[in-house]
Amino acid sequence: MERYVIVCAIGGAALKFHEKLTSSVCYKFNKKRTKLPAHFTIKAPFETDKIEEAENVLERFSADNRKTPIKLKGYGKFREDVIYMAVEMSPEAKKVHDDLISQLEKIPWMKFKSNEGKNKVFHCTIVSKKIKDNFKDIWKYVCKYPCDFNEYFDNISLYHWEVNTWVLLRKYEFV
Repeated sequence: MERYVIVCAIGGAALKFHEKLTSSVCYKFNKKRTKLPAHFTIKAPFETDKIEEAENVLERFSADNRKTPIKLKGYGKFREDVIYMAVEMSPEAKKVHDDLISQLEKIPWMKFKSNEGKNKVFHCTIVSKKIKDNFKDIWKYVCKYPCDFNEYFDNISLYHWEVNTWVLLRKYEFV
């Protein structure tokens, strides 16, 4: 069984901002970086030996869909475990996302937990590894930097877990 994750890679100015802020937070507070570049998750890590079924769905879906607008605006948190850039999906982007989830749900072995299907909290993680000890300081630090970017849900990126990191297997770009 191999391990995979499906995300939308975020680009443009939001990617540059995320890289800079994440590096700064990790350096200043001595925290580990996330292993993926700026993204929002479509399907959390899963294991399969039948990835071709998912690849076929992603291939067809990306050929049939167009990029849609999203906003990265402000910050949010999950408990004192995760600090993230908030992702606001336009109605069009939310529809594309939900249609994709519907297609992926047709794959018999692919299961979605309640927090990762159509009603997930869309977010782009800045830091999440062992941050409880200085969560409040990190939160205060992050909030000093305005976050307001217009970007696109314009790809589906499939990553494969190899030698302790995620490696891009394929980026399916929307037309």
